Amino acid sequence: MEPPAAAAADTDTDTTPDPTPGTTPAVDPLTPDELLLWQSLGRLVHSLPRTLEQDMSRTGVTMTEFAVLLLLSEAPNRRMRMSALAAASGVTPPRVTRIIDGLSRHDLVRKERHGQDARGSEAVLTDAGLRAMHAAQPAHLASARRRVLDHIPADLLPTIAATLAELAELTEGGRRRQSP
Repeated sequence: MEPPAAAAADTDTDTTPDPTPGTTPAVDPLTPDELLLWQSLGRLVHSLPRTLEQDMSRTGVTMTEFAVLLLLSEAPNRRMRMSALAAASGVTPPRVTRIIDGLSRHDLVRKERHGQDARGSEAVLTDAGLRAMHAAQPAHLASARRRVLDHIPADLLPTIAATLAELAELTEGGRRRQSP
C-alpha cells in the first residue's frame, strides 16, 4: 500500500513545501499600484456602508433591510429560507433573524415554518414590504449611482463587477467559482 504522502503527490501539482509551523512564509511586497488598491479598498469597506446608510436614512429602511426586501421581492412567491436569505445577503444567520424580526414588527415580512421541512423557517415578503421596498428603491438607486457606479468607466464595469463578485464568493464560501 502506498503511503498517504506519496498518494497526495500524485494528485497535487503544487510541490511548494508547507512553511514550518510557527514561521511566516516569505511574501513579495506590494507594488505601488497594489498598495494603493489595498489601502483604498480598506477605506472603502469601512466608509461606504456608513455613507450608504446615511443615504437610506430618510426611507425608513436601512441598507441591509432594503437588500433583504429586494432579495425577497425577487424570490419565487416572495419567500426564501432564512439560511438562503442570510447567504444571499451576505450576513450571518443570527443577523438575518434579527433583521427579519425587526421587519416583521412593521408587518413588512412574515416568518413561517418551511412547508416541507419543519426544522427551517422562511421569510415571506408582505404586500406592505413590497411597497416599502419600491418606495425606498429610488433612494437606493440614486445612492448606488452617486457613490459608486457613476465613478466607474463603462468599459471597465463588466470586469470590475465580475472581479468583485468572485472576491465576494471567495470570502463567503472560500471556494473559487469555476468559469464556464
